[in-house]
Amino acid sequence: MQRNTKRIVGKGVVCLLCFLLGGVATLGITWHLLGQDGRTLLQAHQLIEKRFVGEYDPAENLSATLETMVDSLGDRWSYYLDPEEAQRTREARSNAYVGIGVTVSQEPSDGLEIVGVTAGSPAQEAGLQVGEIIRAVDGQAIQPETREEAVEAIKGEEGTWLTLEVEAADGTRRTVELQRKQVHGITAAWKLLEDQVGLVTIQNFYAGTADLVKQGVAELQAQGARALVFDVRNNPGGYVTELTEILDDLLPEGKIFINRSSDGKETVYTSDADCVDLPMAVLVNRNSYSAAEFLAAQLQESAGAVVAGEQTSGKGFSQVLFDLPDGSAIGLSTARYYTGGGVSLIGTGLTPDPLCSLSEEDEQKLLAGQLEPQEDEQLQAAIQAMEK
Repeated sequence: MQRNTKRIVGKGVVCLLCFLLGGVATLGITWHLLGQDGRTLLQAHQLIEKRFVGEYDPAENLSATLETMVDSLGDRWSYYLDPEEAQRTREARSNAYVGIGVTVSQEPSDGLEIVGVTAGSPAQEAGLQVGEIIRAVDGQAIQPETREEAVEAIKGEEGTWLTLEVEAADGTRRTVELQRKQVHGITAAWKLLEDQVGLVTIQNFYAGTADLVKQGVAELQAQGARALVFDVRNNPGGYVTELTEILDDLLPEGKIFINRSSDGKETVYTSDADCVDLPMAVLVNRNSYSAAEFLAAQLQESAGAVVAGEQTSGKGFSQVLFDLPDGSAIGLSTARYYTGGGVSLIGTGLTPDPLCSLSEEDEQKLLAGQLEPQEDEQLQAAIQAMEK
């Protein structure tokens, strides 16, 4: 019995030693993989945590460190997001969020002007109208210094209620109760203009946009559209998958997007032979970024599309959003991209022809969705250019 006990204890000690040696070996490998820079950063963090005599916010210290690391890359397209910003970004890119379905402007000093109401949203169901001004949220009057807080107060958990005091254009006020719910953003809209020109307005290239654009193009063709205009002004871009799906639907067979990653790998996206055989134009401005700018470039290259509006930004790097353990994230430029013909837009962008700008007043109307087609000088210039 005593021998058996000694054997068991001996085996236990051997197992424990193996476990400890394995742990030490793993730690050593990890320490080696960190490299000198990683070890320096980790040691600095430990010194601050253990030896700093003053008070500080560890989360804020970490965010500042990560933000500085990304900023020091000198790349205007890479960015750091703290946990709250990262969460909002993920929600925005899903093109769905919990809220009431209004887009507001902080132009009034003591309120929030409604500049957009999403179809099917609680705001639409409650009868909120573009042009009305939200004066109070849950009984709290909006002051110049509390407008940001008011925007945040409108947000909340799905199923919860809030009360708004709303002022109509004639100055009358009413109280509206709304229940927050998941709202699906409408990222593409279309209509047939005079002279059978189809206008497709694209808000972004995130989740679900390609399906909407293809639906719009198909419906406009069925209505007898003789030409198409794509409006990507003030469009921040989005996912390559959404962009290439749209280009594949519009363009004939050929290369439509080339991606070259940091490790040298090249990925080529192509379109099939099915295409839309109509004259096309794209409206751009200085706020047409990434996929928006690229859509115009590739339609111009592959289909001779007219590009009208303002000089674009010249972006040619794609970013991947990497999640970090604390819920924050880093959007890092990981690849360069090129048109199907191998053209990079980095530093050059697109020079439209016709090159034209809107007045400041019309720019505000465009942002609010209130610029009528016949008053839109960039749209009219594009239509005239297609007819030459």
